[in-house]
Amino acid sequence: MVFGRSERRRKQDAPDPVTLKILVAGGFGVGKTTLVGAVSEIKPLRTEERLTEAGRPVDDLAGVEGKRTTTVAMDFGRITLREDLVLYLFGTPGQDRFWFLWDELARGALGSVVLADTRRLEDSFAAIDYFERRGIPFMVAVNCFDGAERYPAETVRDALDLDPEVPVMLCDAREKDSAKDVLIAVVEHAMHISARRREPALP
Repeated sequence: MVFGRSERRRKQDAPDPVTLKILVAGGFGVGKTTLVGAVSEIKPLRTEERLTEAGRPVDDLAGVEGKRTTTVAMDFGRITLREDLVLYLFGTPGQDRFWFLWDELARGALGSVVLADTRRLEDSFAAIDYFERRGIPFMVAVNCFDGAERYPAETVRDALDLDPEVPVMLCDAREKDSAKDVLIAVVEHAMHISARRREPALP
């Protein structure tokens, strides 16, 4: 009985964990919903709708012809990295017609993962430009699709014309451990950038 009360007291006295907001962005069909679902410790919130004939003129399915649904607002998930650190994940919609939602989703975000597909690297440019213009720290995670050509991270960096400080890594958005490694990397990168910005300027 004493042990039980002691345990309850310790849990009650434990400080609330730090919560951080991370965006998962990228082009249409690049694996954002898959990554959030792979790591989320809660049932992820998804706002997927079926692709329709009416959307064909505006939805570019080149390279993702088998895709049947699309995110129309956001994906949401949560992962506890440590007892004192929780990430809230917000997956952005990939199509141009839903870009008006990005500003609201980006509000208060520590950083972002830009997922890329080597078969359609150009689909990553818009997301990269978005975060560069707004000064939001980001990294690029190349989702290694089955049958897609594999390239070294530095080759992808050159193709996307990224600054040397932007991390680039390969991942499999379907695999929990791989997706978790990506999230750890973006948190470390974003916190490093944040700390550097707080440093006083030299006279």
